[in-house]
Order: sequence, then structure tokens, then C-alpha cells
Amino acid sequence: MEPMCSIDYAFRRIGGKYKARILLYLYRNDVLRYGELRRSVIDITPKMLTQSLRELEEDELVHRKVYKELPPRVEYTLTKMGTKMIPFIQLLREWGDQQMEKGKIPSLAALESEEDKISCSD
Repeated sequence: MEPMCSIDYAFRRIGGKYKARILLYLYRNDVLRYGELRRSVIDITPKMLTQSLRELEEDELVHRKVYKELPPRVEYTLTKMGTKMIPFIQLLREWGDQQMEKGKIPSLAALESEEDKISCSD
């Protein structure tokens, strides 16, 4: 394996448009089913949600539990490693909030319900 920058490694795990938001929703809700995540992350397609969840699971940031029942039930939770990422994601969000405010860039939080604003504002 070739050497790599630890910052690049970290951003490959949580980078992209949705992964950090998914992690924050799971952190605040403890356990979420696929449909709940789909409703929470308002601008994600089902394909991207599935792909992001699979990558987060492969990177051991999210745990996927499948119940053997009909219809099948799948629940997602943060792993210990995923929980360790939360303070850094929150700092990035705060920095983003400040920069967006300076640039008068509208926040996605304005489109979310009061209950779901957790991923974009506190």
C-alpha cells in the first residue's frame, strides 16, 4: 500500500455531499431506518443514499442491522468510530455556516423542517 496524506484519507471516508449529514442524523437519532434517512436528507436520491450508506458501513462508521422478518427491516446506527467523527463534522458545519453567512449564501436548513435542522444548524 502506498503512503497517503491522513487528511486525504479522512475526507475520503466522510467527504462528499451527504456522508457527514447522514452521520449527524444518526448521531442525533441513535437509530434510523432507511426510509427515515431518506426523508431526513431532503436532497438525496435513493441511489446516492444507498451508495453512501454502503461506503459508510465499509469504512466502519455506520452499522447496518438487518432483521429477519417480512417485510425486511434494516436499521442504521453509528459505530464508535463514527461517533468519534461527530465533533469534527460539527466544527466543519460551524465554519461552513459562518462562511455562508458572510457570502449571503442561503442555507439548506431553511428548506428542512424544524425537527430536521440538526444537520445544518444548531
